Amino acid sequence: MTIVEPPVQTRYTGTPVRRTEDPRLLAGRGQYVDDVTVPKMIEAAVLRSPEAHARIISIDTSAARALPGVFDVITGADLVAVAGEQPVIWFPIPDQRIAKTHALATDRVRWVGQAVAAVVAVDRYVAEDALELIEVEYEPLPVVADLDAALAPDAPTLYDDWPDNVSGSLTYTFGDPDAAFAAADVVVQERFTHGRAFGCPLEPRGAIVNWDAFSGTVDVWLSTQSPNLARDLLSEVLGVPVHKIRVRTPHLGGGFGNKFDFYGEEVIAAVLSRRTGRPVKLIEDRRDSFFATSHSRDQRLDFEMALNNDGTIVGLRGISYGVLGGALGTVGTGPPWASVLTCMGPYKIPNLDVTVKAVMTNRSPYGSYRGWGVPKGNIVHERLIEIAARELGMDRTEIRRKNFPAPEEFPHFSGVAFTYDSGRYADCLDLAMGKVDELGWPQRQAQARAEGRSVGIGYSFHVEPSAYGPSRILNLVGLAHSGFDEVTLRMDSIGKLTVYSGQINMGQGTHTVYAQLAADSLGIPMDDVVVVTGDTDSCPYTGYGTGGSRAAPLGGAAILRAGERLRAKLLRIGAQLLEASPDDMEIVDGVLSVRGAPGRSVTTRDIGDAAYRRLLDTLPDEETPTLEEVDVFDPPNMATSFGCTALLVEVDRETGTVSLLDCLAAHDCGTVINPMLVDGQLAGGLAQALGGALLEELVYDEQGQLRTASFMDYLLPTAMEIPPFHFYHQETPAPDIPGGIKGVGEAGTIAGVSLVGSAIDDALSDLGVTVTRFPVTPPRLLDLIRTARTASSQEASA
Repeated sequence: MTIVEPPVQTRYTGTPVRRTEDPRLLAGRGQYVDDVTVPKMIEAAVLRSPEAHARIISIDTSAARALPGVFDVITGADLVAVAGEQPVIWFPIPDQRIAKTHALATDRVRWVGQAVAAVVAVDRYVAEDALELIEVEYEPLPVVADLDAALAPDAPTLYDDWPDNVSGSLTYTFGDPDAAFAAADVVVQERFTHGRAFGCPLEPRGAIVNWDAFSGTVDVWLSTQSPNLARDLLSEVLGVPVHKIRVRTPHLGGGFGNKFDFYGEEVIAAVLSRRTGRPVKLIEDRRDSFFATSHSRDQRLDFEMALNNDGTIVGLRGISYGVLGGALGTVGTGPPWASVLTCMGPYKIPNLDVTVKAVMTNRSPYGSYRGWGVPKGNIVHERLIEIAARELGMDRTEIRRKNFPAPEEFPHFSGVAFTYDSGRYADCLDLAMGKVDELGWPQRQAQARAEGRSVGIGYSFHVEPSAYGPSRILNLVGLAHSGFDEVTLRMDSIGKLTVYSGQINMGQGTHTVYAQLAADSLGIPMDDVVVVTGDTDSCPYTGYGTGGSRAAPLGGAAILRAGERLRAKLLRIGAQLLEASPDDMEIVDGVLSVRGAPGRSVTTRDIGDAAYRRLLDTLPDEETPTLEEVDVFDPPNMATSFGCTALLVEVDRETGTVSLLDCLAAHDCGTVINPMLVDGQLAGGLAQALGGALLEELVYDEQGQLRTASFMDYLLPTAMEIPPFHFYHQETPAPDIPGGIKGVGEAGTIAGVSLVGSAIDDALSDLGVTVTRFPVTPPRLLDLIRTARTASSQEASA
């Protein structure tokens, strides 16, 4: 295996360049879907079910149709006549029962908020008024509100032709887990639960669709992370050829995986546009987003770990229950499945027996959110290691260190699907612990405890499978889509470069990073580079989309490979102009010169002129005109980032309040292109994870009603709750990715939840508290504290 080194010139790579995307947004000049206005556009709104499970007896739309300003009203019966079922692209479980639906319910609703009808009117206000005039008669059916209800022996089924509510299950085994557990010195087991949450982007989802009956084309403005995937799926659902669909994505006000998925609203808007002959805008309001944007995280994890007395992990087994909704979302059971694939984390565990079980409930569909299933897999290995450390009387970090694969043991097969490409885990752990000491956390903790305060230090080590892209491997494990990346580099007639990519920029700085890589690859100023994304007509096809921490490693690798070829062509043309050998040429800041003879030079503008305009005697005979290279990169393996995060917290034992005092992360994402943007990704991911660990939860009652459907109830972290962050980097290049780049977009979200549990446990170590349920809200933590105190008193009296 050969590591492909980054370009020799690294003027920009490794430099904290400010994001080129920011000035426009900071000046309020960004353009989001709701800012787009199309001639003759009308606006739509959706009627959603108030019932969690019911049969639709009748829908009367006559009064809504009669309201002045209304153009059309559609129901499920109207939609299914012209549109197919909502697609599911992930099928990781063989013979899984696929619970599908249409963009509008037909005969039955299976969650509160399911779309039942839609109105399009002269504006959104009239459309909303018309919704109130639609009369729907429901016949309530028994509700399956949670996992226990769904798995009960006498549970009502969501689908009449299913024997139960289990969509499917899959078990992976490695080694001999039964023998390992039987011979182990210590076995620790626990049930962990993570509450339901969602990405909650600041900008809700939206679409504008113009179905042109004369040309047969469908023009779409869509807030999506995956425009090519959206185009393909629209083609499937609407029966329109792909080449007649154009998807354009303006600025995104946050995506976080929520905008990767394919939703019914874009189908509804398309059908309404076709029926009315007008462009239709459908923007999700905040209440819609709580019901209709993909939910996630909702899992129960019943696991046990076997160890020897010296801390060597010998086995892991358990079941991950994905608490899905009333229908499968775009990614199906992908996230719960990913939690099982990563539940062993960075450790060598020779014996595994791990199962994913997908269970349907009367909740909103489950989908993508930053980190996918990996944060739940991290909860399993990190929480069990700390429980085992207490059982064995060992230092928790030493158990981690003892079970890491050594650098020479890479590539390392995890035992389940993933092969980790490279790593220096012990070095990263040492870096984090050293920084904890430098920041004086142990002294702060000791002083606080001397004052009677409960301060704890938590640790979490994570791996991040990034560069989702080996298409054949993804197809093998059930993805009905590709994972390669394609870019086009085009230098124009005055020597300026445009990078065209199918990736989407949603705040992570893709345009900046791509400009840095392209500039270094070609030896030109970064100001000479423009990056274009967000239009399926002008930008190349990108398999999968923007997600899975793949934009930098896959798109970046394609830029480097295309840049290498384009650079060679520039040198050949420059050599012709200077009557020199290409081997003697170099490019620095857009100037091509002969090494050792700086007076003999031309610029990229001269090269552009030679390639596009005045070719006689300037363009070598064997060269084709124009300056363009296309590269398709489909990596042979994923790239595995990793890191160790530490957190300092204080727990108020009387209120259950947790204060986050300080946080640091030692991280390795291979070659660091822009350290400032890497830090931003880590900070953003950690903020979301800390919110999920302490605050955020979509709570359903026994009737399947969502009780946290606004920001009055669904709590998000603010700057007041988030601690200071400190980030430290090491670089272990990815051996399978040109430039050695690994992903970093989901790292913070993976470690943050188990990290909070670790820190709280440490703060309350005298009580023996173990956090197993997230978010750990003050009432829940108070219950743990009181239970621990009661048990301690009983032991003392005994």
